[in-house]
Order: sequence, then structure tokens, then C-alpha cells
Amino acid sequence: MAGLRRGAGRVGASPAGPPYGMLRHGLRTGVVEWLLARVPTPRRNPFTLGYLAVVGATTTFAKLADPELVQRLQEASSSDGHNLLQHPLRALLLSGFWVAGEVWMPYLWGFAVTLAPLERRIGPARAAAVFAIGHVTATLLSQGVVITAVETGRMETAALDYLDIGVSYGVLTCLGAVAGLLPWRGRLVALGGAGLLIAEQILTERDLVTAVGHPAAVLTGVALWRWLRRAQARRPRPRPRARRVEAPAAGSSPAPGGAPVLDVR
Repeated sequence: MAGLRRGAGRVGASPAGPPYGMLRHGLRTGVVEWLLARVPTPRRNPFTLGYLAVVGATTTFAKLADPELVQRLQEASSSDGHNLLQHPLRALLLSGFWVAGEVWMPYLWGFAVTLAPLERRIGPARAAAVFAIGHVTATLLSQGVVITAVETGRMETAALDYLDIGVSYGVLTCLGAVAGLLPWRGRLVALGGAGLLIAEQILTERDLVTAVGHPAAVLTGVALWRWLRRAQARRPRPRPRARRVEAPAAGSSPAPGGAPVLDVR
């Protein structure tokens, strides 16, 4: 009889603690869904992917084409002092279609953590405007300092012809801009990372254009916070999709209270 009572106790006992297997499964599923929701796609990030395609094409061309031809094209596209004084629109537009160097992959990650999340929050048109505003503002400020230094004799005239191409101004502007749409902890991380990156570049490169242009780009993004927050508030959110639930099988009891068979997720 004692053995029977012990067996009965084991059969009737309720499971101890929460279902940890299901909890782990839910955590894994949630992480995967979170990551997939942030992967750039043509629908969510048309401007980001399109710009990356252009930059990737120019980078590939720079590697495969004749070096002299590449040099001439980049010099014509450069936003240096001479080009800005003679062909400002061409210099400001084309200088952002090249990368400084022959490696494209770092810019992929740079776009993924700055421009892509900004575009998801405010839309492609406004994201393109932020990128363009930052690129133009930082270019004009940095080259304005160079032109002034040459005019006052503090720099040699050759500084007006130093090659100035790349997308770093636009990327850093988007980083400063998207920081304003994050919670305060994320904002501190984003701006702190930008500050450390700029400080390291200034100390190692000792380049006047970098020392002026990169901080100016981040501050340009910060200056756009109020406009971006209003734009994010006005941006229509996607409506939840309704998923029809299968009707209960024959012989099964209906949902309590006659609940409708339309489940909105």
C-alpha cells in the first residue's frame, strides 16, 4: 500500500516551475525576429541599398580600371578647394560617390548601423536629405577652413588640391541624427562611440579636413534632432495584419463567450 501511495503521488503532482524549454525557445525566436526586422531590404531601405550599390560600383571600377583614368575621375569629383571654387555643384555631388581607399566592406557596416536604421524610422526621402545635408555642410565647413588657412598664409597653396572624396560625412551625420531617436542609453553609446572614433582619427591622421569635417558632420546630425522627431511622429505606422484563425474542428467546443475568429497580431 505504501508503494501504491508513492506512485499515486507522483502521477497526481503538478510540474514544478515554469516550462524552461518553451522559455528558451521563445527567447531564441524573439532574437531571430528582432534581427530579421532590422536586416536592410529593398522595401525597408531602398535609399541605403541603392547608395551602397553605387558606392560598390565605383569601388569596383577603381580597382579594375586604368589607374590614370581613375585618378582623373576622382580629381574631377573631389570637393577640394579649387573644385569648390570653380565647379561647386559637381564637386559636392560626385565626391560622395567614391570611398576613400580600396576597401568597401567597412562602409557596408557603417551604412547598416547608421543610415539603414535612420531610413526605417523616417523614410527614404528624409534619410537622403539628412545624408546630403551632412555631406554638404561638413564639406563646406572643412574646405572653408582650408581656403581661409591658405589665404592667410598658414597653409601652402597645394592644400587646395588635396583629394577630398568619400561618404564619411554623410555616414557620421546619420549616426548623429539617429542617436536622437534612441533612448538615452543608446544615445550615449552612439555619441560616445562617434567621439572616440573622431578622437582616434584626429590623433593618428593629423589632417585638418578630418579634424573639422568629422565633428561637424556629427553635430549636423545632432542639430536635426527636433526635425527628425517631428518627422518620426508624423510618419504613418504599418497597420497590423489580421490573421484568420482556423474554425474549430467538428465536435470541439467553441471559444468561450462566442469569441470571433479574427485574431489581430
